[in-house]
Amino acid sequence: PKQLLSEIEFRLERTPVEESDDEVQHDESPTGKCVAPIFDRKLRNFRAMEGVPMTFSCKVVGIPVPKVYWFKDGKQILRKNDHYKKIREGDGTCVLHIEVTNNDDDGNYTVMAANPQGRISCSGHLIIQTGPLRNRMTPMIHSQRVRARIQEVEEGEPTQERFFRPHFLQAPGDMVAHEGRVCRLDCKVSGLPNPELMWLINGRPIYPDVYHRMLVRENCVHSLVIDPLKQDDAGTYTCIASNKAGQSSFGLELRVVEKEMKQAPQFVEKLQNTGIAEGTPVRLECRVLGMPPPVIYWKKDNDTIPHTKARVSIHQDATGYVCLLIQPTRKEDAGWYTVSAKNEAGIVSCTARLDIYAQWHKQVPLPMKKAPRQGSRYAVLTGQGLDIKSAFPTTDNSPILFSSSPVEAQLESEEL
Repeated sequence: PKQLLSEIEFRLERTPVEESDDEVQHDESPTGKCVAPIFDRKLRNFRAMEGVPMTFSCKVVGIPVPKVYWFKDGKQILRKNDHYKKIREGDGTCVLHIEVTNNDDDGNYTVMAANPQGRISCSGHLIIQTGPLRNRMTPMIHSQRVRARIQEVEEGEPTQERFFRPHFLQAPGDMVAHEGRVCRLDCKVSGLPNPELMWLINGRPIYPDVYHRMLVRENCVHSLVIDPLKQDDAGTYTCIASNKAGQSSFGLELRVVEKEMKQAPQFVEKLQNTGIAEGTPVRLECRVLGMPPPVIYWKKDNDTIPHTKARVSIHQDATGYVCLLIQPTRKEDAGWYTVSAKNEAGIVSCTARLDIYAQWHKQVPLPMKKAPRQGSRYAVLTGQGLDIKSAFPTTDNSPILFSSSPVEAQLESEEL
């Protein structure tokens, strides 16, 4: 069977095929670096009961993204054949699914990937059983493992003398990294001649730019450095190493943890200078915002105020309101108070003065008011019922002069 599959693959890779079902298109003269298709995961052999669902799966990468063709016993499976469902995923995974198997599905299946750099194919066979599978699973699993080991040995042999295909000695696994930080993917690869490496994300090549650097050290360690890491850097990464003897690859999933929005604290409302009578409570209030929410520190005359200080309580809520409550106040509470807000993005402070006035226990006399003037002596007499004008008749031509004491004259003048 292995020889038959090899012959099928050899013939398919050299004969024309009908257009692929997928939507991948290739330019007639591709620009940039190109890499021939390579299987990151090949098809496997299966044994299944008639009537059960069956899925063939592989993973192929290349630059540009390869077109994929499926065959059964050397005959291309076309789109119009709805017995088979073909699925193509962004990371290079290709799937051929049979919802309900029957005897006609027994046979050899081949997937071929092609781009302007070349073609490659791999195969697996499906055996359909109509009887029970009891006591048959273990030998099949064992034989698959044996075949897998044989395939690995055969594929690991050098294709030419003095040339050795690339082999990854170290490769990273799936990773979780934080947005905004540096992400570094390191691998170590051997091969003769020294392999060239190509990095891909979700099947697309990564080229050096301001955010991506490819480094090589003398000990054959290659690195992809992403700085800073962004949300759209998340995905499936594939590294392809190639030389004259062949190709090798590995893949990993990179998940990017979203960065918290950071904002340095800032005062929306600052502390205000305050004066208050001794013994009454006072609130020193402000409002400060920041992301993440800042930690608050209080000082009086440059000395930190502990949370356990008597008569003092410190409050803070989710809206940014901050309050230092002193209850009751004393003379020694007077001074300069500073509130500081600090988070990962920065620190900010503001200061205000608190004055404490002494309580007055004695009645404070009111300012003296002038006594109301009483008027002249004649006005008083008039008020008592004496008609001055009738008692001293006058004419317009003969004014009457009154003699009076100097004090009375002064009072007369004040009235006038």
